[in-house]
Amino acid sequence: MPGYSETIERLMGLLGRLPGIGARSAERLAFHLLKADPQEALALADAIRDVKTRIHPCRQCFNLAEEELCPVCSDARRDQGLVCVVEQPKDLLALESTGIYHGVYHVLMGHIAPLEGIEAEDLTIEDLVKRVREGGVREVILATNPTVAGDATALHVIARLEGLGASITRLARGLPTGGSIEYANKTILSDAINERRKV
Repeated sequence: MPGYSETIERLMGLLGRLPGIGARSAERLAFHLLKADPQEALALADAIRDVKTRIHPCRQCFNLAEEELCPVCSDARRDQGLVCVVEQPKDLLALESTGIYHGVYHVLMGHIAPLEGIEAEDLTIEDLVKRVREGGVREVILATNPTVAGDATALHVIARLEGLGASITRLARGLPTGGSIEYANKTILSDAINERRKV
């Protein structure tokens, strides 16, 4: 019984590696691309290429950026002395959606998870320490996810920043334990920022 050509099988195989995409979804996406206007399909290919060639970590905070600094770090209206530490760029976007935070960020690019092979050295914690040590940072807000891994990461960051002169606060627990910042609504995130406490 004849199957798909090698080219289609390869496309379905690559699509199937995407998170949340199983074999059936990969097949549907592949056939959507086959039926799509060539310009539409090639525009998708160009967008993927651009993401991999033009997007890089911000020099200061490790958020996603196209320039040397991300839009938040390059905004002169932001309070550079107030640094909110998040696990991922998507957490930064969730906090930004509240419209109430006017400081800057530091993106750890993950959390400490020894069972997954992720140690503190794999994150941007030392860059944060250097940033605080250089001066000008008066408060560090820990906004790691309220999970076991997020809490362990926060405790490690607290230990590394101790004695460097910056006040360290933590988001209030309006966020449910075990939850993720990216899925919290604006009201919960606003309360968490406004009710943060010193650690």
